[in-house]
Formats: sequence, structure tokens, C-alpha cells
Amino acid sequence: MLTQKQFDLLVYLTEKDAAKSQRAISQKLGMSVGAVNKLIKELTAEGLIEDSRITEKGYDALEPYRVKRAIFMAAGFGSRMVPLTLNTPKPLVRVKGTRMIDTLLDAVIAAGIPEIYVIRGYLSEQFDQLLYKYPMIKFIENPLFNEANNIASIVCAGPLIRNAYILEADLVLSNPKLITKYQYSSNYLGIPVERTDDWCIHLDKNGYISTVGIGGINCHQIVGISYWTDYDGSRLVEHIKHVYNEPGGKERLWGQVPLVYYHDEYQVSVRECRFEDVVEIDTFNELKAIDPLYKM
Repeated sequence: MLTQKQFDLLVYLTEKDAAKSQRAISQKLGMSVGAVNKLIKELTAEGLIEDSRITEKGYDALEPYRVKRAIFMAAGFGSRMVPLTLNTPKPLVRVKGTRMIDTLLDAVIAAGIPEIYVIRGYLSEQFDQLLYKYPMIKFIENPLFNEANNIASIVCAGPLIRNAYILEADLVLSNPKLITKYQYSSNYLGIPVERTDDWCIHLDKNGYISTVGIGGINCHQIVGISYWTDYDGSRLVEHIKHVYNEPGGKERLWGQVPLVYYHDEYQVSVRECRFEDVVEIDTFNELKAIDPLYKM
């Protein structure tokens, strides 16, 4: 198993335009030059790199960390986007000419993630239009989309949530580099903020998510993109089933399962991003503020 620093360096060296000097690596990874030098010696001795270039053995070492699939949550109605969502599922609404979900799908494809699933429910047949541009998509049907919260969608996905990104399909992604080919551990995207009235998370001293709630100070505002390792994903399948089948379980949000109800069994970190990287458009008024076309 690779350490986090070994993983970070190997992933960096997979980038085509990665500068190979130790100083450049130091600046990119936020490590001292001395630490980079030591790390390069370690990985060279193990045959994972040669002349500061990743070897085939190095690629093999990264393979367990490769993201296998992306699962899009797209079953809901999007009531706060009425009147647009009366005839169009929210992920298919266009923002500045591009469907919301396309900004995410393009990033997933660019990262080389082989399996793509879209969980659909409301006006499900309209998602068929995605196949013209993305013929590799597979659909998962959520027949309970209008009776249960989003936990029902994850129940429908079952074991597919292992080695997988789970993405809310109604985000507008401006920074596709947030979707990467490799991930070291289970994590959520989060934006550091001084104050928020939205869903947010606080971290413990080890950098793992400790609490989650609505509104907070000096915290991370949650972005609806997470990654789950094979180990965590396999347990999450069972934990979600258990919560779902409890009284009132169908009303839960799926993210509450690992972050609240089974919090002690998961170590979930945060990958930081910025408001400029990704936007969650909740209401029609927010959409009008971003895209002037809807003001007409």
C-alpha cells in the first residue's frame, strides 16, 4: 500500500506536462525539497519511478486507487427550479447553453473513468437524449423518486458505489480537474468558508469529517461530489440498506449514513475547492442571476 505522499508524487508524475525538477515537484505538492528528494529515492529503490518518471511498476502500484465508475444522482424533481422543471429534469436544464450534467460528464470522461451510471426517476425518458453525445452511459431506474429521499437512489445503485464518485447531477462544474483518475481515500469536496447557512462540515484534528449540519462558522461548505473506496463503498452499501429499512429511513439523505449515523466507522476527508470551481444552482432566481437568458 502506498503512503499518501507516495501516491501524490506518483499521480503527479502521470501528468503529461508535469515538470520533473525537485523544486517544481516541491511547489506542486507543498513539500520541502528535502522531503521530495527522500521520496524520490524511496520510489526509485522500489522501482516505481526511474529518472523522476513513473515506471510500469509505478502504474501498477496506482491501479488499486483508480476510480472505476461515476454515479450521477439525477432522479429528483427539482421543485425550487419551477417552472423550468415542470417539463425538464433539473440536470438537463441548460446554463449558458450547456446542460448542467454535461459539465460533469465531460470531466468524468476526460479523467478516463470507464463506467458511467445515471440514476433517473422524474421524466426519466428525457435522459435518453444524453446517449447521442455519451453512448457509454448506463441508466439505473429509481421507481421511488417521488416517495423517498435521495437515499433510495443509492439503494438502487447497490454495490456500484465502490471505487466510485457519487455526483449530484445538477451541479455546474467549471474546473474539470476536480475529477481525477485516481483517489487515495474516501472524501467529499468542500469549500472553506468563514460562515455559511448551507450544509457544512467540520474537521477533527486529523483532518477527517467530524460533524455535519446546516449552517456553521469556520467550516467547509459541502459540494455534492464525493468518492468512496472499495473498502468504504462495500460497507456503505450495507449501512445504507440498514438505515433505509428503519422506520423513517426512506426520508433520510444518503450522505447522513456515513457522516452521521455510522460516523465512527468511516474516515472521510475533504478535498478543498473554490466557489469558482463548481456552482450549485438551487432556485430559478439563482439561475437567472447566472444566466441572463432566463431574465427575458
